[in-house]
Amino acid sequence: MPKILPLIALFIFGFAQAQELNCTVTVNAEQVGGTNQQVFKTLQKSLGDYINKTDWTGQGYKPNERINCSMFINVSAYAGSTFTATIQVQASRPVYNSTYSSSFLNYNDKEFNFDYTEFQNLTFNPTVFDSNLISVISYYCFVIIGMDADTFSPEGGTAYLETAQEIVSVAQAGGYKGWSGSDGSANRFFLVNDMLAETYKPFREAMYQYHFQGLDNMHKDLKTAKENVKNAVIKLAEVHSVRPNSFMSRVFFDAKADEIVSIFSGGPKISITELVDNLNRVSPLNAAKWATIKF
Repeated sequence: MPKILPLIALFIFGFAQAQELNCTVTVNAEQVGGTNQQVFKTLQKSLGDYINKTDWTGQGYKPNERINCSMFINVSAYAGSTFTATIQVQASRPVYNSTYSSSFLNYNDKEFNFDYTEFQNLTFNPTVFDSNLISVISYYCFVIIGMDADTFSPEGGTAYLETAQEIVSVAQAGGYKGWSGSDGSANRFFLVNDMLAETYKPFREAMYQYHFQGLDNMHKDLKTAKENVKNAVIKLAEVHSVRPNSFMSRVFFDAKADEIVSIFSGGPKISITELVDNLNRVSPLNAAKWATIKF
């Protein structure tokens, strides 16, 4: 696994100064009931420190370049050191020359079971599966960084997505659900596998066109920027023609549906008949939202 070997020093030899993520971590244990809540508070702080103080890429991000994200861990059962939980991962990036942030990931992972002992050290060795907790959290950190990079340059996040894919390969040895293609059609395996697959290349092209050529240009040419956003959404139809109701389309619209409605419900007016037709074809589950777009 040569692609991730250079990263070992980043994790084994400690934290660096130029962190990439500004992540809010919440551990919710309301469903657990009367158990000692301190372990959940400790876990929340430890994960926040781990995510936000790790230099994930060695690229020297400036403070204003850090990616805003959140991880909401909902614990449904706890016994000994074993946690049964889900994790909701969200991330956004700022739109150039505005105060608006655009969500690019909003994903609920329902297969997040792990072992954790209060005050244990959280360290990551990319070549060995040691902890499902660390593997899942580290995986999503690289997915967030990779997807964010894709919005700023064409396929700019490939190296980080490939690292996430390597984490998948190593973590399969742990036997936890979510890491294998046999666990279902929508999980951690497919999230990164599909993003790197040639079939889904239009998804990554759309991410760049939507954000960098679309949203980032709204301050200077709103009409052209809206056309670019429209064309990015229509590009997803290329995926739909090969893989109807694909996982990646659902990932895209889970983050973007409300924003798309907002963008195309105000001026300046552009032709949106083709856009709405494609939205209803590619994402029929959001048909009620598409119906609110004003022609």
